[in-house]
Amino acid sequence: AHMLHRIDRFVLRISKQRISATGLLTGLPVVTLIVKGAKSGELRMTPLLGIPAEDKVVLIASNFGSSRHPAWYYNLIANPQAQLSIGGQINTYIAREAQGEERERLWLMAVNHYRGYVAYEQRAGGRHIPVMVLTPNDNQGKSSV
Repeated sequence: AHMLHRIDRFVLRISKQRISATGLLTGLPVVTLIVKGAKSGELRMTPLLGIPAEDKVVLIASNFGSSRHPAWYYNLIANPQAQLSIGGQINTYIAREAQGEERERLWLMAVNHYRGYVAYEQRAGGRHIPVMVLTPNDNQGKSSV
C-alpha cells in the first residue's frame, strides 16, 4: 500500500489523472484530492481511495494505520472546499467529517470496499479514524480551490 500510493502520483500525473496504478492492480476507485494546505495555502494533490456514496465521495483518513491523522485531513478541516479529480474530470466539493451513526454506516461501507481498513484500524492503536464526506458544491463556478 505504501509503494502504490507513491507510484500513483506518477501514474496519475502522466495519465492526466485518468489512470492509477492502484486502480489498475486492485480495481479500487482512486481519486485525487486537490486542497489548499492548512499552513502553506499551496495546492496539495493526494491520490486516495474514494468510495462512492450516492452523489458524495467518502475518504477515510486511515494514514495506513499510523498513530497520526494524514496531512490531507488537516488540510480539509482548514479548507473544506476542495476538488476531486475522478477519471480525469475535476469537480468542486465541500468536505465535512461524518459523526455518529452516519460515520459508522460509512465506515462499514468503506470496509466492504477495502478490507485493509480493518488492519489499519487495529494498527492505529486506538486513534479514531476520521471518515470524510465530500458533497458536490452546487456553486462550482463561483469560487475555486
